[in-house]
Amino acid sequence: MRAMIVNTFGDPDVFEAVELPKPTIKTGHLLVKISATSVNIVDTMIRQMGAKLPLSPQAPALLGMDFAGVVEEVGEDVTGYQVGDEVYGCAGGLADLPGTLTEYIVADANLVALKPKNLTMREAAALPLVGITAYEGLQRAGVKPGQNVLVHGGSGGVGHVAIQLARHFGAKVYSTGSGDPQMALIERLGATPINYRTESVESYVQKHTNGAGFDIVFDSVGGANMANSFEAARLNGQVATTVSMIELDLTPAHFKGLSLHVIFMLIPMLHNYHREEHGRILTALKTIAEAGDLKPVLDETLYDLADIGKAHERLASGKAMGKIVVSV
Repeated sequence: MRAMIVNTFGDPDVFEAVELPKPTIKTGHLLVKISATSVNIVDTMIRQMGAKLPLSPQAPALLGMDFAGVVEEVGEDVTGYQVGDEVYGCAGGLADLPGTLTEYIVADANLVALKPKNLTMREAAALPLVGITAYEGLQRAGVKPGQNVLVHGGSGGVGHVAIQLARHFGAKVYSTGSGDPQMALIERLGATPINYRTESVESYVQKHTNGAGFDIVFDSVGGANMANSFEAARLNGQVATTVSMIELDLTPAHFKGLSLHVIFMLIPMLHNYHREEHGRILTALKTIAEAGDLKPVLDETLYDLADIGKAHERLASGKAMGKIVVSV
């Protein structure tokens, strides 16, 4: 089967085209013919950092996590699937799990679900990692109808899904961004846009919550921006973040009695820990998508497998809107 691998970690030009043996089915797994995959920030981190990142596979490595495709073979002890089913999931590309930059994957059935019928393969391939992340964050924060939810980075991969899911759960949603295209996308997704370059946290908290603060702050930017999340949250509020690898003074969170939820959706894959939860979330996302409340935004660029280096460059440029998808 065709594949793009990395023999050394580094810049986007490290990918090499090779032919690999088609994988064989295993108990508890599905053999899937991949139609599309997508690029996530963590994919670029692994490609660049290699062994410096604890979750990276050893070289030569087959990267890529998300996929959508068609079941070719069903392993023993797997129920609910048959040959020909269209499925999607996030099931490889880190540690000892072979990735999706190839034509076939043998995926743990617990990390897979039936694809939303109203999404294309490319759209479905964009959804698993960011969808699971956004869903988990909002659920752990206890999202409820009528709440005020602030999403930092609403035009990005995780953020644009978090906006749609928060609205699906009945919240009133606000989102930070910058630049006219980003602000327009946030508004199109149903959130009130906030330009963080021109509005201070204090001013938009006062404007949108009468100074009380947001019930939930979903921070897909993280890092130093977590200080802004603490400032924007109400007393005893909830903050969910996807990027918390930073030294930070928690004093502001203490005096507001905040609950902090660190979302790291790769844990089930890395540790084989409650992988079935990912399948459950993907099934829930399928229902939400088919109800018309969730549709991934795809970047305007088109890439195939041989262009994976260019796809990584596009994501690193910061110019992408929504998810970057690669056809296989």
